[in-house]
Amino acid sequence: MSRILLARHGQASFGAADYDDLSPTGQEQSRVLGAALAARGVVPDLLVAGEMRRHAQTAAGVLAGAGWARDVEVDAGWNEFDHLQVLAVHDQPTTAEGESEKAAFQRWFEEATQRWTSGEHDESYDESFAAFTTRVGAALSRLADALPRSGTAVVLTSGGPVAWAAASLLADTDCARTDLWLRLNPVSINTGTSTIVRGSRGTTLVTFNAADHLSPDLITYR
Repeated sequence: MSRILLARHGQASFGAADYDDLSPTGQEQSRVLGAALAARGVVPDLLVAGEMRRHAQTAAGVLAGAGWARDVEVDAGWNEFDHLQVLAVHDQPTTAEGESEKAAFQRWFEEATQRWTSGEHDESYDESFAAFTTRVGAALSRLADALPRSGTAVVLTSGGPVAWAAASLLADTDCARTDLWLRLNPVSINTGTSTIVRGSRGTTLVTFNAADHLSPDLITYR
């Protein structure tokens, strides 16, 4: 039985001019994840990362924390969707009376992603939701096929691809998968891990968003 560990990147620079850069907390989360994986005896046959800077920085932190000396394979199929464009094409709602800035942003993000996932406005985006899910599904299939029997892969990616991998394995219709993705994506923890196994029964999700390696002060969602 082969095993794929999907890990979201460490905390990026939310609210900064350049989001695609790990914060000090994100760097620490990455090192802690690496140390935890090594302590559990994880020795990856494949270490894969998306091509974004935060993915590479997370991979570097994991390598340092685990003490692994190995190359990182880059696969753009594990890149996050362009959340900035998804937000930009959807008008920001007016903040309600008594609503915090954080709550107002979350509402905007949820409304914008629902518009994107609907498929009714695909011409507004460089990458439609259908194209995104196809890309992530192909990356997961490539990785599963490349793993040796009983092999282990560790993937450093983003919340969107992790949530889609989980939704695609848990739900059996496109509509149900999309609905599930919309629920899973917002709760993805930085460096949370999800485990997929592949054996005689096919490909199965066995854990989602595990964060037992993190102390409470290191648990973040943005």
